[in-house]
Amino acid sequence: MAILGTFGRGIRPRISGILFVAVLALLFPLHDARPGAAQAAYAYVEQLFVHGQLAQCQLEAGRNAERFRLSAQAWTTKFKLLQAQAMLWRGLNADALRTLAAAAPTNPNDTLQKLALEASVRTKLQQFSLADQTLEWAERTCAVADYAACGSVLRARGVLSIDRRQLASGRQYFVEDLLFARSHHDGFLEASVLTNLGWTGLQDDHFDEAVDWSKSAFAAASKLGAEDLQLIASGNLGYAYYDLGDYGRARELFLAAEGSARILGDFREQLIWLEDIGLVYETEGNPTRAVPVYRQALDLARRLDGKMDIIISLEDLAYAAIDTGKLDEASTYVNQLVPLAKASGNRFQIMSVTLAQAEIAAAQRQDQQAENLMRTVEKDPASSLSLRLGAEYDRAKLYEAEGRAPEAEATYRQAVAAFDAARAQLKSEDSRLPFVANAESLYASYVHFLVSRGRIAEALAVADQSRAQTLAEGLGLSTAERRAEASHLNPQAVAAKSRATLLFYSLGKQQSYLWAVTPQKTALFTLPPQQQIAAAVERYRQFLIAAKDPLADSNNDGRSLYTMLLAPAAALIRPNSNVVVCVDGALSKLNFETLVAPGARAGTGAHYWIEDVNVVVAPSLSMLAAARPPHEHDGKLLLIGDPISASPDYPALPLAGMEMKLVGQQFAMNRETILARAQATSDGYLHSHPEQYAFIHFVAHGTASRTDPLDSAIVLSPNGTDPASFKLYARDILQHPIDARLVTVSACYGSGDRAYSGEGLVGLAWGFLRAGAHNVIGALWDVSDESTPRMMNSLYRNVESGVTASEALRKAKLDLMRSPGEFHKPFYWAPFQLYTGR
Repeated sequence: MAILGTFGRGIRPRISGILFVAVLALLFPLHDARPGAAQAAYAYVEQLFVHGQLAQCQLEAGRNAERFRLSAQAWTTKFKLLQAQAMLWRGLNADALRTLAAAAPTNPNDTLQKLALEASVRTKLQQFSLADQTLEWAERTCAVADYAACGSVLRARGVLSIDRRQLASGRQYFVEDLLFARSHHDGFLEASVLTNLGWTGLQDDHFDEAVDWSKSAFAAASKLGAEDLQLIASGNLGYAYYDLGDYGRARELFLAAEGSARILGDFREQLIWLEDIGLVYETEGNPTRAVPVYRQALDLARRLDGKMDIIISLEDLAYAAIDTGKLDEASTYVNQLVPLAKASGNRFQIMSVTLAQAEIAAAQRQDQQAENLMRTVEKDPASSLSLRLGAEYDRAKLYEAEGRAPEAEATYRQAVAAFDAARAQLKSEDSRLPFVANAESLYASYVHFLVSRGRIAEALAVADQSRAQTLAEGLGLSTAERRAEASHLNPQAVAAKSRATLLFYSLGKQQSYLWAVTPQKTALFTLPPQQQIAAAVERYRQFLIAAKDPLADSNNDGRSLYTMLLAPAAALIRPNSNVVVCVDGALSKLNFETLVAPGARAGTGAHYWIEDVNVVVAPSLSMLAAARPPHEHDGKLLLIGDPISASPDYPALPLAGMEMKLVGQQFAMNRETILARAQATSDGYLHSHPEQYAFIHFVAHGTASRTDPLDSAIVLSPNGTDPASFKLYARDILQHPIDARLVTVSACYGSGDRAYSGEGLVGLAWGFLRAGAHNVIGALWDVSDESTPRMMNSLYRNVESGVTASEALRKAKLDLMRSPGEFHKPFYWAPFQLYTGR
């Protein structure tokens, strides 16, 4: 399947409005001639439409059209037009056409509204010529007069252009319509057009732009209480996150949007979100869970007679069948698809079906046919980035299966280069971070291709190329420089420079790999599949967080993870040496120091690995190779914390003042700046010129955001009189360059709570590395307010004695671990982990 493919708030129906309308129906006679009654009723039913109550709007518009049929025929037409619009938005296209045929406008504005609605229905039915003719009639009127409905005409023309895959012209129509909406103070039209611009950005592979438009659309719709537009904008945001590779956030948004559409009776939108929920399940490697969702979508598409939706649902089922190896079933779906796609005239859909045909042919070893079809998709200008990359990736795998190694390698390289070029177009960290997930399979296949041919060092260079891209760019390494660095990467030289054994992990669906690198040699070991490793990591993590003792309690995960991850390379690691770990995926949440090593040394039994080695975590080998020593800052300390509680959610830390005192006493007064209590604010940090300090230490609560990791924050005192300004966010941290030897985030989840493909955990620690810190200490779980001051006192005492930051942290941990009482458990000493980036 193609390589490339939101957390929205739940939307509740306005039940009180529905009950009120039912009462109105009982109060008024069948035919109503009261002055102003039609206008008041129309205003109310129009609000039902604006608020997304489409089914109720359709019902009440029909009732009122009959109610005013004899007394107010002009209003009867308006009600019919509104009824048709509700039907259109619900996907009831045939009903909408019948209702429009019965509407007899008596003024130009209503005539234009009817023409715009009819054109929109024709577009949905793929009757593009009829839609075009209808809009031409409307546009002739709008060319000589300014009517409110001309905005609807522009919007309908934009939708027609997009459905014809004329993306540039569609975008231009929507931009003109946005200006029209704002000049006419039409908030609903503005929100609708912003939603369409978001969708256009997705169709044109402008993912950053799609996110921005969709967020603006959601804000505009929320201001109006336009629930249907809110869910569409939210769902479009989900599309953007899916295309960026953030599948978890996309899934949450799609599920929220589908639930809201079901409640609102918007069948058309419900169908779209069902398709997308299935797509996320399939992309996440669970096609069996996707199939029933796709079938539900197909049933709904057939009930609505939505031709394009039938095509998309059949296509989804075809790809799911391919992914599960049910080739006969896939062929059946494709045979239904081919005539439908050709009849639609939509080249994008035709190319999508063509790629499905190519994958079936490849699976059936009809190699030449498969290659021809893949090249067709790659060359067709209607193919999206996703389709082109998918076809190129499929062709590389085809050549590999045929034994055409040179062509396979060249095609893998081309696909990686195309992916890097697409990623380079993204402007923000929020977009770049998840985007690498789109190429996980590509990189994994390329690495496996090289490994299977014994090219171990080259495979390591390719695996490293996918790591820490956003982080490296933030530190001044361009994509071209990183690619050049990767092509000349000498892992053994990096090991010598780091004075360490390097352990580089790459997790895969079928198998995982570990490269162990010393200054003398590079060795490769095959490990279990990703799912097996991830499950053991999560079980062990939960065991440690529960403050249990792996050495005393009946838990095998600490031992089994050592056997899986470390034992293969144990012979290459000297006792009391340095080890740099480059983690991948679920390993980002594992502190390797806690793994239980066997009693291999004389006089020892089972013990934690921290007792054998000094461990640090690095983003990538390329970043280690490019690392430079920090500038000399006279060893100055910025100490910030013990804030005033700004919220009951973040109560005062009883021992924060003690930690501040213990850390501060390790430095001379002229070498430290202390921001405590009311001075410990985000503005205080940002305005302190943090670039001048060698050490930066925070003592405060921390938060980790899974849905938006750059919203992870250190909880400080409020800025001035603004009670809501008490958080220092990761996204603000990375905007202020620093050159610190060590940043310590003595807070809960200081490392982050979400792992992005190739970047590791993203949160506070990542933000400081991105800002330029050479080493960062962050926490993997909630830290203990009792043990942490003691550990930090020991840490800085060791630092001041002249040892490295990693050695200082290890000694502090060992001191705590070997102390009497509860502190020997990993819960107390193991949350803190040192990350090195420069």
